[in-house]
Amino acid sequence: MKKTYLLTMAAALSVAPAVAQDPAGYVNPFIGASTSEGAAGIYHGLGKTFPGAATPFGMVQLSPNTITGGDNGSGYSYEHTSIEGFAFTQMSGIGWFGDLGNFLVMPSAGPLQTHAGSAKHPEQGYRSNYDKASEKASAGYYRVKLTEHNILGEMTAAPHSGIMRFTFPAGQQSRIQIDLARRVGGTSVWQEIKVLDDRTIAGYMKCTPDGGGWGNGDGKANFTVYFYAQFSKPFTKHGVWSADIPADWTRKRDEVQSDRYQQRVASAKVIPGVKAFEGKHLGFYTDFATTENEAVLLKAGISFVSIDGAKANLEKEIADWAFERVKQEAHTSWNKALAKVNIEGGSEEEKTVFYTALYHTMIDPRQFSDIDGRYIGGDGKVHQPTNFNKRTIFSGWDVFRSQMPLQTIINPGLVNDMINSLVTLADETGNQYLERWELLNAYSGCMIGNPAVSVIADAYVKGIRKFDIAKAYTYAKNTVEKFGNGTKGYTSGGLSVSLTLEYAYFDWCMGQLSKALGKSADAKLYTARSANYRNVFDAEKGWFRPREDDGSWMAWPAEGRMRQGYGTIESSPYQQGWFVPHDVPGMTKLIGGKDKVLQELTTFFDKTPENMMWNDYYNHANEPVHHVPFLFNRLGAPWLTQRYTREICARAYRNAVEGLVGNEDVGQMSAWYVLAASGLHPVCPGSPRYEITSPVFNSITFGLDPAYAKGSQFTVRTRHNSRVNVYIQRAWLNGKPYAHSYIDHAAIAAGGELELEMGPTPNKSWGIK
Repeated sequence: MKKTYLLTMAAALSVAPAVAQDPAGYVNPFIGASTSEGAAGIYHGLGKTFPGAATPFGMVQLSPNTITGGDNGSGYSYEHTSIEGFAFTQMSGIGWFGDLGNFLVMPSAGPLQTHAGSAKHPEQGYRSNYDKASEKASAGYYRVKLTEHNILGEMTAAPHSGIMRFTFPAGQQSRIQIDLARRVGGTSVWQEIKVLDDRTIAGYMKCTPDGGGWGNGDGKANFTVYFYAQFSKPFTKHGVWSADIPADWTRKRDEVQSDRYQQRVASAKVIPGVKAFEGKHLGFYTDFATTENEAVLLKAGISFVSIDGAKANLEKEIADWAFERVKQEAHTSWNKALAKVNIEGGSEEEKTVFYTALYHTMIDPRQFSDIDGRYIGGDGKVHQPTNFNKRTIFSGWDVFRSQMPLQTIINPGLVNDMINSLVTLADETGNQYLERWELLNAYSGCMIGNPAVSVIADAYVKGIRKFDIAKAYTYAKNTVEKFGNGTKGYTSGGLSVSLTLEYAYFDWCMGQLSKALGKSADAKLYTARSANYRNVFDAEKGWFRPREDDGSWMAWPAEGRMRQGYGTIESSPYQQGWFVPHDVPGMTKLIGGKDKVLQELTTFFDKTPENMMWNDYYNHANEPVHHVPFLFNRLGAPWLTQRYTREICARAYRNAVEGLVGNEDVGQMSAWYVLAASGLHPVCPGSPRYEITSPVFNSITFGLDPAYAKGSQFTVRTRHNSRVNVYIQRAWLNGKPYAHSYIDHAAIAAGGELELEMGPTPNKSWGIK
C-alpha cells in the first residue's frame, strides 16, 4: 500500500563515493524511484523511475517490481515493503497505466506458490518482504536481501540480456520461478515455453491491448517478448503452472488484480516435468537443494523478433557465467556514456544529482533491434536497416522540450535513429503520419500535439539529416494536416487552449522545415498558421480562453485562468498560456506589453511553493511550463532567467528518493536539469538558438560527435561561480567579448569555449541585445 509520508535519504546514502574519473560512480538510481501520491500531493505521484540495472539506451532493464496494478508505470515504488519479483523490461518515469515488466523472476523456497500474493499479505504468495537497508543500486547493478527465505538477489545487465545471481541458504526446496504472464498494468494474454535441455528454457509472452498494459489497453500496445534463458544449476525437478482463465473474462488491469482472478492464479494446475506448454497464464519453476550461501545464476536474452534473436543476443553478450565481468562492463558502458558531459566544481550532492539526471536521459529511446540489427516493424514483419538502429519509447509531448534537444548536442546519432524509427514506422504501418507517443510500434495517441514534427525540424536545422528527408517531410506535413487547428484557426472543446497553442507551435516547426528545404509556399502557409494561437486569446479577460464549436467562449469559471483543466491538459490556462515559444514578441504584445509580462512572470515564480511540488504557479512537476524560466532572456531581463533557473535547480532536484518533484517522463525532467545546470536551454526547439543562463558548475564540457560537429568539445566555463554569485556579469566566446544571452547550435558544434564571469548582483546591461 502507498504511504503518505515523505521518503528518507536512506536510498541516496547507498551510493558509493565516486571520483571525477568515474561519473557512473555518482549515479543514484533511487532518485525519483517513488510513485507516492501522498509525498507528491497529486495523483501523478513522484518521479516513477526504477532502480534496477540497465545499460545506456539498452533493451533490457533488470529491476525489482513491487506492484503490478495502478498508476505505477515503473512497477516499483520505494515506500513499498515487499517485492513480487525482478523483471527484465521496465519503463522509466511514465504516468498513465504502465507496461512491460515482463519475464518476472523470483527466488523462493518451501512449497510452490503460483501467485504473487498481496502487499498486505505477502506470505500468501511468492512475494517477499525485504531488508530496506540491504537494498543498493548503482549504474548497471542492483542488490537486495529478501527476508521471507533469506535470499540475496543481485542483477546486472547487458544491452539485450541480463544476468541474476541469487545466494540461497541451505535448503532442500530452494527454487527459481518465473511468472510468464506478469505485465505491469495487466497481463500477457498468451505464453509458450519449451525446456530445451537440463539448463535452458525458451519461449514468448504475447502482450495485446486485451491484457491491459499501456493506458490499460487504450494505448494499443501489441508486442511479443521472446526469451532464451539458462540456469547455472541443472534442473533436477522442474515444471510449469497453468491458471484456468475462463474465455469470457476480461483481462485488463482491474480484472487481473481482482480477488476472483488471483484465486484462479493461486489454484493454478502444477504440471511437473513438462517439456513444452502453452496457455493463458503460465509460470515456470525449477526446484533444487542448496548449501549455505550457494549462488545460483540465471541469465536470459530478450528479443521482440524471435527466440533465435533472444538466443543470439544472450550468446553474444553473456556467453559465460562471469557475473562480475558483466557488472563491470555495464559500469564501464555508463562511464563512457556519461563522460560525454564532464563537470567541474559544484558540491558532491550536485554532482550526484547531475550525473543521475544524465543517466536518466539515457534510458530511452531504447534499442528495439536485436544485436544483428533486425527489428519487428509496424507491419509485423522483420526488417534489417543498414543506416540506423531502431529505437522505441518516444514520449513525444514530454521529450521534444529538453530531452531531444540535449541529445542533439551529445548524441546526435540517437536523434537520427529516432527520426528514422518514426518515419519507417509511419511507412510500415501505412499510416503515413508520425505518432506522438510511440511504444513498441504502437500508435498510442497518448497526450497531444505533433511533437515528432518538432524533433525533425530541430534536428534538420542543426545539421542532423541522416534520414529520408523526402518521406520525413511528407509524413510531417500529413501529421500537421491530420492534427491541427483546421479551417477555423483554433481547436474547440475541453482542450481548446492547450491544443490550439501547441498546434500553432508545431505549424511553425513545419514552416521552419519547409523554409530550410526551399519549399517557399509551404513555408508561407505554415508560418501564417503558427499565428493561430491568437484565436484563443480573449481580450476582455486578458488571457487565453477555450472556445466552443460555434466560436463562442466557454463559460468563465470562478477561478478564471487558474482553473486546472479549463481548456487545458495537465495545466491551467495560466500555465499553458505561456506556451507560444515561436512568437514571444507577439505573445508579449497580446498580453499587454513587456512590462506587464515581466510583472506577470515574476509573480508566477514568486508564488511558487518553496518545495516546487505540484502547484498552480510555476509547476515544474509537469512539462507545459518548462520553457518559461528562459522567457526572461527574450524579454530583455536575462538576470531573471539566471535567478530562477538556479533556484529551480536547487529546489526541484535533490539527491533523495523524492528528489524529482514530478514524473521523470522518459528523460524530460532530468534533461531539463542537465541543460539548465550547464547554462544552456532552448525556448523553442526547431530554432538552433539556446538561451544562456547561470550554470550550477564551474565548468561543463560537452563531448561532440565528429560525424555531426566540426569541433571535438564545447565548454561552458565560469569565473567566481558560487551559490551567491549566480548572475552573469560578462561573457567571452572563444576569447572574444560576447554580449548576447543566447548562442546558436552552430557555435556549439564548431567547438570552443563560452566563459561567464559571475557575481552576486545582476548586471542589467549584459545580454539585452
